[in-house]
Amino acid sequence: MQDVYNIAIIGGGILGASLAYFLSSVSHSKIILIEQECDVAVHTSSRNTGKVHAPFIYDPVKKKIFAKAASLGYEMWQAYSHYKKILFKQDGVLEVANDQLSIDRLHKYMEWGEANGLRREHDFKFLDRNETKVIEPNVHCSSAIYCSKDASVDYGSLTKNLIQDCQLFGCTVLIGHRVKRILRSTGNSMLTLVLEQGNEKKINTEFVVNAAGGNSVDIAHSLGIAMELTDFHFKGEYWLAPPEYNDLTKISIYSVPKYPEYPFLDPHWVVRVDGRCEVGPNAVPVFGPYAYNLSKNLKCLVPKIFESLRTSGARKIFFDKQFLFLASNELKSSLSKTTMINRTREFLPQLRASAFIQRGTSGIRSCLIDKDGKFLPDTLIIKKDDSLHILNYNSPGATGALPMAAIIVNRLIEDGVVVPNPSGASKSLWDIRSISEKMQL
Repeated sequence: MQDVYNIAIIGGGILGASLAYFLSSVSHSKIILIEQECDVAVHTSSRNTGKVHAPFIYDPVKKKIFAKAASLGYEMWQAYSHYKKILFKQDGVLEVANDQLSIDRLHKYMEWGEANGLRREHDFKFLDRNETKVIEPNVHCSSAIYCSKDASVDYGSLTKNLIQDCQLFGCTVLIGHRVKRILRSTGNSMLTLVLEQGNEKKINTEFVVNAAGGNSVDIAHSLGIAMELTDFHFKGEYWLAPPEYNDLTKISIYSVPKYPEYPFLDPHWVVRVDGRCEVGPNAVPVFGPYAYNLSKNLKCLVPKIFESLRTSGARKIFFDKQFLFLASNELKSSLSKTTMINRTREFLPQLRASAFIQRGTSGIRSCLIDKDGKFLPDTLIIKKDDSLHILNYNSPGATGALPMAAIIVNRLIEDGVVVPNPSGASKSLWDIRSISEKMQL
């Protein structure tokens, strides 16, 4: 490992891996990717539903970046999976509604889908009750959207393949080292990253890209960036369906969220790429980005309370009656299996809570709130001086990781942070300038 790098990427999840892939493919810069765990894709990049989401559920105005990234992500993951001989299962998805408010929302989704590039009747279509029964006889609903341009993959495996590629392209990958703090060197333009793995280790870099997921806002704060924002963490829990339900549906079934301005989604019926079926997720508030169990949650409790007292947004959300009501309902679904399964029984009444005996893998989503106590609807990319920070990067984060990384790397080239290969050749499957033009951000 060298002591000095041109670019250091913090975070070995699917976004960090995608950034390393494109950066190392277009330049001879000395690049290092730093991951705190002993492997890549340990957290959200593996602890998700594995869905390549269609962009019809994303508002093209409020969630412009997410919508664009999801729209391009489908073709890019399909191409990469084919290239790597990794299963890309185009199985489609149903979004169902059982009340008038949700049906109205489906019509809005049809408008959004077209605005985000989906073709009505070809990629997705609106269905009545009887048309839905033709596709999935066991699903009960008043109306639905069927989208064929939705797929299932193993994002953990895809992330590891990206890491292998970026290493072949010359990127250094350092795992098992946590970035403890970032120092500005006096007398030169370098940043010093203080790493922790038992003993402290230091590396110097000209530029930092912060793709640290649940830790990203803390890293931004350490450089005095986005100080008005704070993060809240929500654990998504799942129940694994017993074998008797494996043929209940062919595809995943989602329901329209009742409160889309909050990070609380009604549990889905998820059919994974390997055929496993699950119910989930809920969204239980926790005190840390990796607080998967009670002991870790309690360890983060006191620091999070003190942090929340210092920020106006956190204080305000504690007086948001709607948020508190929804959070208490999510806690009920965590404590009661029946409460969780019954939500899904609204469209799959054949399910019996007593049949579910094994929990699935939990994941944690970290959401940002502003100084007014409102959740940020879209991702936030902040470039300042010698660092760039990707904040509030949530679902469909895995779906959009490749196009998101491509536009960020193209921006770094345009800003002179990255010097491309003299020949202009790229070792990746895509031309990042072309991807950036399609994103039109």
